[in-house]
Amino acid sequence: MQITNMEKFHKHIKRVIISEDEIKTAVARTGEILSMEYKDKPLLLVSILKGAYIFLADLSRAVTIPHEIGFMAAKSYFEGTESSGNVEITMDLAQDVSKYHVVIVEDIIDTGRTLKKVMEYIESKGPLSLKVLTLLDKPDRRLVKLQSDYSLFTIPDYFVIGYGLDYGEYYRNLPCIAEFGEEV
Repeated sequence: MQITNMEKFHKHIKRVIISEDEIKTAVARTGEILSMEYKDKPLLLVSILKGAYIFLADLSRAVTIPHEIGFMAAKSYFEGTESSGNVEITMDLAQDVSKYHVVIVEDIIDTGRTLKKVMEYIESKGPLSLKVLTLLDKPDRRLVKLQSDYSLFTIPDYFVIGYGLDYGEYYRNLPCIAEFGEEV
């Protein structure tokens, strides 16, 4: 994908890792899978804010069966490129998850600490089932035992931005996934 204008505007893009078209194709395919798997079941797609909100919006449109969406917020990055290891749930779901098959829609699984805490929290509420769907999986960085049920892309240990992922709250609006470069 050529991004010459984007490169001029976004000086921290080292290179594009996953193009907008690749993301669209993978999201559409995943929407079909979820639509078949959860047909006639009460489905709740849960987004972990802020990073997964764009992914959730596109995925929700790709899922062709009735479903609800819910939002949680948890953070561990606190304005850097490394997870602090401290996970804080800052916003809870409004829905009673015991009435739903819950799919956590995550932007990226890195160390896994944040997601593991969120999973344990939701599991304690007794959902009908609980699965994890991640846009990006970065297994080289995993610090806890955790495996997603659905993973659209596996990436090496790059700090990435775009499609909801940020650096200091910027770059979420990029339509692709790019490697962040502080020195670019």
